[in-house]
Amino acid sequence: MSADISFWDLFLQASLLVKFVMVTLLAFSVICWTMIFQRFQALSEAQKQLKAFEDKFWSGADLTKLYNEISAKARIFGIESLFVAGFKEFARLRKTQITSPSEIVEGTHRAMRVALSREVDELETHLPFMATVGSISPYIGLFGTVWGIMNSFIALGAVEQATLAMVAPGIAEALIATAMGLFAAIPAVMAFNRFSHTVEKLENSYGNFMEEFSSILQRQSAIEAKK
Repeated sequence: MSADISFWDLFLQASLLVKFVMVTLLAFSVICWTMIFQRFQALSEAQKQLKAFEDKFWSGADLTKLYNEISAKARIFGIESLFVAGFKEFARLRKTQITSPSEIVEGTHRAMRVALSREVDELETHLPFMATVGSISPYIGLFGTVWGIMNSFIALGAVEQATLAMVAPGIAEALIATAMGLFAAIPAVMAFNRFSHTVEKLENSYGNFMEEFSSILQRQSAIEAKK
């Protein structure tokens, strides 16, 4: 590209449709990067919380004391949300007429499954948008490129003597649309794949804790039922 033709010049010379495509792709890119930073922070926080909670839980801490400590927090999320939902339902069912350990644990398990579903939904926030941007951005950019090149050749057909200098700016502005499409799509796809893997690992860890916690509560219910 010559020194006297800048990206801004090419943008200004582009047709209205190509400008719209470029602005749309730029907006996708800015929104996507904002979501990437937000998701990275949220998932990192969830991973740190998971490790800290598991260390405390499996250290032999008193469950009632742990429940009261977590319940006093202003914000409960992640694995703590599963623990609070499960222990709260367990305590509620023990005060009812239900005496069967299996029924108590089943009710507790249902409460934790609901909490698990909510937490996974929260962890997956913005991921569908990233997947959509990663899928459609190259095609949007390609559409802008095809449109720009088509206009260049239409203009070329209207002159008697064609030169490369006449069509170069039009082709350049058209190719920029494809480049912007890739610029928006590649980070979105990479972030989606990375975050999806992280969410899957967290969900598996939450599910394993839910099963282990249910087993602990079932043994405790069985012991209390024998008294």
